Amino acid sequence: MAFTLPDLPYDYDALEPHVDEKTMRVHHDKHHAGYTRKLNNALEGHEDLQEHSIEELLSGIENLPADIQTDVRNNGGGFYNHRLFWNVMSPDGGGEPTGDVGSAIEDTFGSFDEFKDTFSATAAGQFGSGWGWLVAEPNGDLSVVSTPNQDNPLMEGHTPILGVDVWEHAYYLKYQNERGTYLDEWWNVVNWDQVEDNYHNVLA
Repeated sequence: MAFTLPDLPYDYDALEPHVDEKTMRVHHDKHHAGYTRKLNNALEGHEDLQEHSIEELLSGIENLPADIQTDVRNNGGGFYNHRLFWNVMSPDGGGEPTGDVGSAIEDTFGSFDEFKDTFSATAAGQFGSGWGWLVAEPNGDLSVVSTPNQDNPLMEGHTPILGVDVWEHAYYLKYQNERGTYLDEWWNVVNWDQVEDNYHNVLA
């Protein structure tokens, strides 16, 4: 197998009450596991591609063989997006970012509150299933975007450093159709230390 399902970096109930245990179990053990399995299935018979990182596969999605391109886009995107998602959350998260990413957010958006409003509105406004992202460029520039389904900014040549899942499976068991309430609660578990590390990796 080219890819394996990563373990959660915390217990299933660690993000309570903001993200509930039942959702985390289904989300990780069913949804993320399914994307991982289907990505590996798509890459069967393509040993050369199995040697590539997920980042390489997604950033070069248009160059993949036509017969597997959609499967890798959907399932490779699901694999990568969820792996990032678990790591940018923490039971010790929340608050405001400090360090370089905190400064960059203030420089770009004017204040952390303005950034939160922009990010939440973008994520909440994604029609149907998708993701909200904070994207960093090698020169340090930041922007907020959303993508449909399991697409992500790597497919457009950009690097996400923070992402939130707005598929219904990420919140429906606890919040039903209240995507905005889910997003409000989600800020309490954002792992800004990991976002800072992600930012530095882009700048490196």
